[in-house]
Amino acid sequence: MAAAQGRFSDGADGVDSAKESSVPLPFRHAVDGLKRARLRPGIEIDPTRPPQRLAPHAYALEAAVVDGEDDLADGRLILLHDPSGHEAWHGTFRLVTLVRAELEPEMAADPLLPEVCWSWLTGALEARGLAYGEASGTVTMASSHYFGGLSERRPATQIEIRASWTPREGVGGVPDTSAHLSAWCELLCQIAGLPPVGPTDSGTGVVSLPQRRGPHHP
Repeated sequence: MAAAQGRFSDGADGVDSAKESSVPLPFRHAVDGLKRARLRPGIEIDPTRPPQRLAPHAYALEAAVVDGEDDLADGRLILLHDPSGHEAWHGTFRLVTLVRAELEPEMAADPLLPEVCWSWLTGALEARGLAYGEASGTVTMASSHYFGGLSERRPATQIEIRASWTPREGVGGVPDTSAHLSAWCELLCQIAGLPPVGPTDSGTGVVSLPQRRGPHHP
């Protein structure tokens, strides 16, 4: 299992940075929670530059589900923090994500796929007992068909999930970011075609699709 890594939006990425003292304590603790998260095998996670204008403070990770040399799915998770609060968030923290994967043709034809993919996110959060609010997002599918010199390629469909939610704050105004990261990684693995692991709860509304296979396997 790999521990999550990342960096502050102001460039501070270590305890010895002079800039770290200017970062609010709740945000520092929230980032520490991400760094402590232990993830299931098959996930590679690395720091990436966070956006600079979405919130006063931001921290970003990018991850991929790998099988040998193949990336089965990839995504980005951003932790935002506004100490003054944000009217649309109904809180001081916000998690924003983008997840993508290529689908098998039979999966792409399933009319329930968008609802199922959304249930993977909400179900992973609820299975861990995580309180959250103001969840919103989109599930988009894009198909590619090849012609001429590329006609030997099989049609391909990529699915993309864009979502954001407000993690409920706990002691000291800090959300359980470690658990939220684990839930997000579960979404990443499920869209990659891997079976779910860890906390399960039949009441979470998670839907399974039949004959789910990894995107890059015939």
